[in-house]
Amino acid sequence: MSVEFDFDGDVALVTGVGGALGSAAARAFLEAGATVCGADVVDPESEDFLLEPHERIDFHQGDFTDEADVERVVGDVIDEHGRLDYLLNIAGTWRGGDPVHDTDVDTFDFLFDVNLKTMFLASKHALPHLRETEGAVVSVSARSSLEGGEGDGLYRATKAGVRLLTETIAEENLGTVRANAVLPSVIDTPMNREMMPDSDHSKWVDPADIAAMMLLLCSDASAVTSGAAVPVYGEA
Repeated sequence: MSVEFDFDGDVALVTGVGGALGSAAARAFLEAGATVCGADVVDPESEDFLLEPHERIDFHQGDFTDEADVERVVGDVIDEHGRLDYLLNIAGTWRGGDPVHDTDVDTFDFLFDVNLKTMFLASKHALPHLRETEGAVVSVSARSSLEGGEGDGLYRATKAGVRLLTETIAEENLGTVRANAVLPSVIDTPMNREMMPDSDHSKWVDPADIAAMMLLLCSDASAVTSGAAVPVYGEA
């Protein structure tokens, strides 16, 4: 069954837009008719920037662990487009391999900054504008946030924080802004294929399929859904 969304006239801000999932989300919202503003710390000229240039995607370079940068980017989006309807908190990364007692504090700081602080700051500065449009926030948590696990406990803790902060935002904005999270497992990205070349890639989830769920969670079709953590891990 084919499903189409019409976000014509709406404005979406996608963080981590240069990554595999961020670029998939940008394309999905663009195809649905939204004006897409993408933010990333990575320069578009970098080989790690996966979103191809598009005249209808406004790119804003900024470090979303820096509150001044976040405030500037959100302000620029409002100045240029006059509104903000959707925030897609996709900026994030994975680090692991060591147990807690062998993990240095720099790794702790890095993961909490990139995975949780970016989501907090983007939400903080976007919410006043989302309240005006009765918009939506969709953030990326993780299936692994549901339990502890060996070797990547700090990553799991950051993603659990994203999930719990999502529930808080939903509760604090009942009837005004909907906030939901998606819970992927292994996403089919170039980095994951490089890290796990011998895995069964056919069981991994295509970023485009997760982007489709993000569209649904921002649409009127999920008007009664807020504070949810939605599985998007397929067979992975």
